[in-house]
Amino acid sequence: MRADVTVTWWGHATCTVEDSGTRVLTDPLFARRLAHLRRRRGALPPPQAALADVVLLSHLHADHLHVPSLARLAPGTRVLVPRGAARSVPGLRKLSHLRFTEVAPGDEVPAGDVVVRVVPALHDGRRLPLGPHRSPALGYVVEGRARTYFAGDTGLFDTMADEVGPVDVALLPVGGWGPYLGHGHLDPARAAEALARIAPRSAVPVHYGTYWPIGMDAVRPHEFHGPGEEFVRQAARRAPDVAVHRLGHGESVRPEVAR
Repeated sequence: MRADVTVTWWGHATCTVEDSGTRVLTDPLFARRLAHLRRRRGALPPPQAALADVVLLSHLHADHLHVPSLARLAPGTRVLVPRGAARSVPGLRKLSHLRFTEVAPGDEVPAGDVVVRVVPALHDGRRLPLGPHRSPALGYVVEGRARTYFAGDTGLFDTMADEVGPVDVALLPVGGWGPYLGHGHLDPARAAEALARIAPRSAVPVHYGTYWPIGMDAVRPHEFHGPGEEFVRQAARRAPDVAVHRLGHGESVRPEVAR
């Protein structure tokens, strides 16, 4: 049975999940340039990408919680942010047209015809470079006719499968915006291991191939372009029962989910 769910990847960690008539937007980033990063692939998302019933922010890093992108959201849009975000990111206070809800792992938030369940992530969740360790990094499971896991930015952790629970679709980070991924990240091999642990029916790789430090794309282009394809190869070995959909920027998929 094909459930009423569509996933669109706009680039980096920004996705729209449409489930049961509810539009869920993840980590909106609509900028051509962010500090030393420049958008190197994919056109900027169109205006309709900013339309959402609820927005999920995974952690406070500026490429995931981008205040100018949030300013583009329609008045009244509900935004879920990690606990303590308002204290750590003063710019949020200027966005009085939005409805912010601070959340932590274990919370469940109804939004339209879906329920958003908050789960842990293994990542440095503070506002960099000098922010205090006040806010956790989060993942989210959108539960409607499908169960869609947005991992945010995370590394593998021992209780991942138990915390996430059964899901139909997994949106997993497989790269970054530089050639070196440290603790608290998934590279293609670790992302494939995450698939083997949580065992969704479908997966979409995200968080790669969009933003890259200025000048570095000419020096190490394979580091920028390769993670998506490498994830497909790794997933075929480690989680062969999972259908992996490697999307282009702005492309959508309606994954098969069992209900």
